[in-house]
Amino acid sequence: MRRTVITSLAALTLCASAVLAQGISVPPSGDNQKSSVAQNIGVVKVTIDYSSPDVHAPNGDDRRGKIWGTLVPYGLTNLGFGTCKECPWRAGANENTVFTVSNDVRVEGQPLAAGRYGLHMIAAADEWTVIFSKNSSSWGSFTYDAAEDALRVKVKPSKNEYHEWLTYEFTDRHPDKATVALMWEDMQIPINSTVDDPTALHLARIREELRNSQGFTWTNWVAAAQYALQAKRPNDALEFADAAVNRTFVGQENFQTLNTLAMAQEAVGKTAESAATRDKAINHPTASVFDLHQWGRQLLAQGKKDEAIKVFELNAKKHPNVWPVNVGLARAYSAAGRYKDALEYARLALAQAPDDLNKQSLAAGVKKLEAGQDWN
Repeated sequence: MRRTVITSLAALTLCASAVLAQGISVPPSGDNQKSSVAQNIGVVKVTIDYSSPDVHAPNGDDRRGKIWGTLVPYGLTNLGFGTCKECPWRAGANENTVFTVSNDVRVEGQPLAAGRYGLHMIAAADEWTVIFSKNSSSWGSFTYDAAEDALRVKVKPSKNEYHEWLTYEFTDRHPDKATVALMWEDMQIPINSTVDDPTALHLARIREELRNSQGFTWTNWVAAAQYALQAKRPNDALEFADAAVNRTFVGQENFQTLNTLAMAQEAVGKTAESAATRDKAINHPTASVFDLHQWGRQLLAQGKKDEAIKVFELNAKKHPNVWPVNVGLARAYSAAGRYKDALEYARLALAQAPDDLNKQSLAAGVKKLEAGQDWN
């Protein structure tokens, strides 16, 4: 019996130790609240997790003017604890500030692989060193080891509007680059990240998705082809567009798939095939009055007036005397300088206009054509 009690007590002690090892949800050290900021550069996601101290100390002392070079010392320092003897700043408070990036990027022009990094900084009056450490799970810089550095880059600090709390903010954002800045007190430290080929990453993501359930509908193959065309990747566009028409169990011939295929064929220089496919598209039973109207407008925008007129006239033959058709003919004939013909159809369209906004536009067009001016 005594042995059973001892064994039970030992088991209870082990359980209690395990619970204590997990920690409890007490407030953060120094009331430095946890914060996080994230930004996408295309499909690349950049996240910074940090603890945020404020200019006023926990006892209320105002430390403005004593942050840089004092509270955050310049250069490397011995923190008096842990294994690190020449330590950078933890770029925040408490645990490691963590910089996570989902894909390979360049930081200040230098390559940084996808991953999770402890973010440290060496402060100086005129130029800072930003350190990305492979160790992202430590407390502060007490066990920092330069041998674990993945990357070091130089950046320039600059004056900034006052920030009571240390904050990371993405201050500049583009499809292929972004700038995140550490802002605290009256200073900011900007860090630039760039993506070498965001289009390639988008296409890779699209290909992954098309291998899944998204690939079982022709509409997604059309969307992929149109993105590739817009991104000037014609070979990818042709592959996607061909699948939208011909892929087993998925491909379908309709105006959208055929017209997209024709655009892709034209983009890769297959002029004859493109003309045949487009003829098939505009004459396909699925080509609605609005499909033909929009395609005609695209041709006008490209300066292909004669081709646009043919499309608008075909639309008039298939869908006679309806509002979009008459608008299209008026636009096309006006672009070709045939103002008399354009005026005839503009007046017909004005009488058929479905709302005030279109009526106003058409009325203005009629006035221009009556004055012998191009409506477009």
